[in-house]
Amino acid sequence: MCGIWALFGMETHTSVHSNTSFSKISHRGPDAWRIEFDKKVKNSVVGFHRLEIVDSLYGMQPMKLHQYPHLSLLCNGEIYNCKRLKEEYGFKYETNCDVECILHLYATGGIEHCAQSLDGVFVFCIVDSAKQHLYLGRDPYGVRPLFRLLSKTGILGICSEAKGLIDLEHEVNGEIPNLEPFPPGCVEDYEINETGRTTFVMKKAFYSIGNKPYFKPLIPYESLSINDVHANIRTLLTAAVRKRLMADRRIGCLLSGGLDSSLVAALLVKLAKDENLPYKIQSFAVGMGNSPDIEAARVVANHIGTEHHEVIFTEQDVMSVLDKVIYHLETPDITTVRASIGMYLISRYIKQNTDTTVVFSGEGADEVAQGYIYFRDAPSADAAHSDSLRLLKDIYLFDGLRADRTTAAHGLELRVPFLDLQFTNYYLGLPAATRQPQGGVEKHLLRSAFDSTDLLPKSILWRHKEAFSDGVASAKKSLFQVIQELVDSRLGNDTLEKASEKFPHCTPTTKESFYYREVFEKNFPKQSHFLPYFWMPQWTDVKDPSARFISHYAADKQQLGGM
Repeated sequence: MCGIWALFGMETHTSVHSNTSFSKISHRGPDAWRIEFDKKVKNSVVGFHRLEIVDSLYGMQPMKLHQYPHLSLLCNGEIYNCKRLKEEYGFKYETNCDVECILHLYATGGIEHCAQSLDGVFVFCIVDSAKQHLYLGRDPYGVRPLFRLLSKTGILGICSEAKGLIDLEHEVNGEIPNLEPFPPGCVEDYEINETGRTTFVMKKAFYSIGNKPYFKPLIPYESLSINDVHANIRTLLTAAVRKRLMADRRIGCLLSGGLDSSLVAALLVKLAKDENLPYKIQSFAVGMGNSPDIEAARVVANHIGTEHHEVIFTEQDVMSVLDKVIYHLETPDITTVRASIGMYLISRYIKQNTDTTVVFSGEGADEVAQGYIYFRDAPSADAAHSDSLRLLKDIYLFDGLRADRTTAAHGLELRVPFLDLQFTNYYLGLPAATRQPQGGVEKHLLRSAFDSTDLLPKSILWRHKEAFSDGVASAKKSLFQVIQELVDSRLGNDTLEKASEKFPHCTPTTKESFYYREVFEKNFPKQSHFLPYFWMPQWTDVKDPSARFISHYAADKQQLGGM
């Protein structure tokens, strides 16, 4: 996890923002930084904030290789098949850095071949000074973030987060250029003219969600069982965790005590022992007092044998970090903000109190395996499958965004095995009806795949799904209630009277939503298009995104807890 930043086409004396725009993403790479001007491309400046994870000696960027002196690379990513690519194509690596393969792939096969061949999470910018072209790319699920600013006159800016470009909007010849998230699973080609200005050439999608990956996977498909789906799920999820062990820094895991994080944590501990990692895996749970998540995570930690940490937060903590959370998130989405508070606080704790730098988590499972409670209301198996694809297509705007920004805010690198391309391709390709909730139990297929193992206690494997605001809350008061009281103390009763005039796009309908929007607009004025719509449950008539408002939420607690 690092931060990349670049400007093309602005005159040098107006484009030195190392103390302002560039420094706004320093949290993404606290170990080192570099900003440089490329003499081969006029009026260009590129910057990099580094978090050292692999090859601390030669991993600094922009990366340039002796073999291709006309190429330079900026990349925030982890490429899990870098060694397999070396063997497959016979590349001669000059460093031990995993992203080096990107330059070799582009140089030998072009930009589309390059992006399709990568098994990992990434955003990259390749500058080819010989052709005077630059190329941008982002991984299929948008696990790593990228924003792009483009003016009508060809000035191009890129940054891992919008905050690194927002101050430039009014500096481009008086016009307001277009600032937006770069689309996942796509590459773009820009031609650079003699002044450094760019002309858009091509945009191409290199991956469609659910399709078989172009690259050779870690687990050959022909080695999977024809008849044992459960065994295949276990094999592929285990492989997804194993390939993500690549790190020179200490690895830990977030642990809510729910199914997703518990499966990842249990597999991580098992594989860490197999790989003889020289430390014990640390796990981290967050909550208010003895919340359900804290108690469940304690059970899991005892079962799998982690060095467990419990991070307890208070109402005062919520009050002190709420505005900071919205600033780091760069979205006013209601459910995203709510779910980010605990994750922001636990990430801060990890940074301040431990030497863990790489953290595993369970993001992506709800989207892939139909884990949201509203999937019980799907009118058909095909409708449920379609909504899984929709959620995955937009995960970079919601859960993926939350997971990245809250951890990156504190210089941590997040890894999400459930969004592994081979695992998701296989799981989404199973018969749609088998992936639906069964008997009122969401993620039934995933739970069943591990039911024959001792990986987790049965009470955890079949634990009901909590609304996040309930899972981290104390018995006395939910996080949902804490936030409502906080917002009420900061906004008047007439707040919503002119909400539609002030915010015509994604108009807030509650004081809570209005408050989030006001804080967002303060930091990112006129950027409401970052959020195309509010995340909401499907097939229900609820007005709030929390699962607590769905009629059958928590209906089967006792049954699930005992299975």
